[in-house]
Order: sequence, then C-alpha cells, then structure tokens
Amino acid sequence: MTEKNEEVKIEKLQKLDQETLERLIEIYMSAYEGMREYGGEGESYAKRYLRWCWGKAKDGFFVAKIGDKIVGFIVCDKDWYSKYEGKTVGAIHEFAVDKAYQGHGIGHKLMDKCLEYLKDTGRIELWVGEKNYGAIKFYEKYGFKKVGQHGIWVRMVKDTKKEIKREEK
Repeated sequence: MTEKNEEVKIEKLQKLDQETLERLIEIYMSAYEGMREYGGEGESYAKRYLRWCWGKAKDGFFVAKIGDKIVGFIVCDKDWYSKYEGKTVGAIHEFAVDKAYQGHGIGHKLMDKCLEYLKDTGRIELWVGEKNYGAIKFYEKYGFKKVGQHGIWVRMVKDTKKEIKREEK
C-alpha cells in the first residue's frame, strides 16, 4: 500500500480533535477486524478508550503518518502502576496499524519509537489477546516474554535495563 515515494513519519500526536479521534477509531476497528473479542464493544468503546489513552499518556501517544494521513498509532506510558509488578513500569496501552497498511514495516517504526521513549522505565508491560498470534510473535521478536494470563489476555514484559551483577568476594 505504501508507495516508494511515500515516507512513513512517526510523530507525537499533538492534539486529539474530533477528526483525529474518528481516524484513530477507524484504525482501531480495522486492526481488530476478525478479533472483536479483543477490540472491545465497538466504536463507542473505542472512542472512550482512546480518550482515556490520550488523558493517561499524552506524551507517549505516537502516530504513523503517510503524508497527512494517520495509518497507525501506539500509546506508550512511562508512569503505569503495575499491580503485577507492585511498582511503576512502562506500559503499552494500545498499538494498532490500519489493516490496509499492515505488513509494510509501520508497526516496527512505531515500536522502535515507543521502546526509545520507554527505555529508562526498567520494565515494560503489555497485554495481548491470547489468540492474536501475529502480535505475540511480533512482541517476542522485540524481546517481550509471556509471564502470565488473565482470561483471554496474555501479559508480556520486557526488561529495558540490563543490570550488571558482580559477585561480592
């Protein structure tokens, strides 16, 4: 779908106006096509959820654009309290690429931007649908590991800081 002369730009979302929100909802719904159990209860849910994401992690809300068109987004949070970790960690709340633009490296560019943004958090957690095999494989390539499950959701984590442990003598 991307032409050779069309460059994908990753940028921080500057404002969540009605037009942008509608486009993000389209992408969200497209990305969850065929996996509705993971995409919530439709567009009204998506609208509430994306507004929550914007309120929670404005600084880590990145969009992929081709020209002026948003084709994907990722929501990265530096200040997420994980009840599983018992501390604040980095989190990826949402990650979606328009189905028409999948398979062109856009997801990789978004993930690279997110990991750079969250690199000092120590640990990053995310939740992914248990049957979303493509996404699980994608996350595993980035070093995320499955560490638990709650219902239909799999919890994955990635450590961002390698601690150097020396034996004391």
